[in-house]
Amino acid sequence: MRKAMVLFASLFAATAWAAGSEDDVPGYILHHVVDSPYLEIEVPLSSPIHALDFPKWHIPLKADGCAARMTAHGEEIPGLTEGCLDLSLTKHTVMMWLAALLLMATLFTWSNRDKTKLVPRGAGANLIEMLVLFVRDELAIKNIGKEEGPRYVPYLLTAFFFVLFMNLLGLVPWMATATGNLAVTASLALCTFVITQAAGIRAAGLGGYLKHLTGGVAPWLWPIMIPVEVLGLFTKPFALTMRLFANMLAGHIVLFFLLGLIFILGHPAVALVSVPFAFAIYLLELFVAFVQAYVFTMLSALFIGMSVAMGHHHDDHGHESEVGPSHDHGRAHHI
Repeated sequence: MRKAMVLFASLFAATAWAAGSEDDVPGYILHHVVDSPYLEIEVPLSSPIHALDFPKWHIPLKADGCAARMTAHGEEIPGLTEGCLDLSLTKHTVMMWLAALLLMATLFTWSNRDKTKLVPRGAGANLIEMLVLFVRDELAIKNIGKEEGPRYVPYLLTAFFFVLFMNLLGLVPWMATATGNLAVTASLALCTFVITQAAGIRAAGLGGYLKHLTGGVAPWLWPIMIPVEVLGLFTKPFALTMRLFANMLAGHIVLFFLLGLIFILGHPAVALVSVPFAFAIYLLELFVAFVQAYVFTMLSALFIGMSVAMGHHHDDHGHESEVGPSHDHGRAHHI
């Protein structure tokens, strides 16, 4: 880990040094965190190298939809015209694929596939088992319930490990953090949103689900309550999207800004303070990678549990079912 941080610092220093101006430090930070159609390798004391240019896949939706736009002087204008679907690979897309491959390789390597041995052997296998049991027992069952919780464990495990591997991959030199992309976190939150609504319809039925949107108030208050309840449905995935995106993006910006202070202030003595602080932020980022995977999974389980609870809160006579109190107690424990 220390070697990774030293390499990070040296790469940043070399690139900013090559730029030769303190005004390039913010540009370098933004260049590092944003998505791009290529993968760069920053080599000390030299300019960044385009290690790999990703292929461009454009699908025209109409005639000449993907034709390049030219200026009056014959220069190409960046960007695509209307009627062109851009499916080109980007750096964050490749990071997602790489995280998925590493995740599958890890699980296939350390999973206990020998059914004759009930106890896994090795540190890796025990670590994977510990995380799986934690997600199942502490997140799924306590937030959704013993009856319905195991049904949603596969999704919660997938979300937890996928987010965790993307977060950790962003801490490797020359890699990127896909969860620092708003489109990635929004897609993950959309998956939770769809599963949450499906869980609510399954638990309460379509009629009970629609009745829940009225909030149980008198019909003359429905024009006020229904928009509020519908808005509440979309605030949950919005919170998931922004929480993961902001935390992962802010950590990298703070890390590089601390190192950039050396060049902004223009004195090498600043490194005696900024580099140790940057190393501390790097260690904090390692902790945040696990915390944000846990928070995303916990909130997903909590939202699914709230949706499932619609079918258990009250019947027509106002009696609670057996699942309601224990479910609400588990949910309150995590809140």
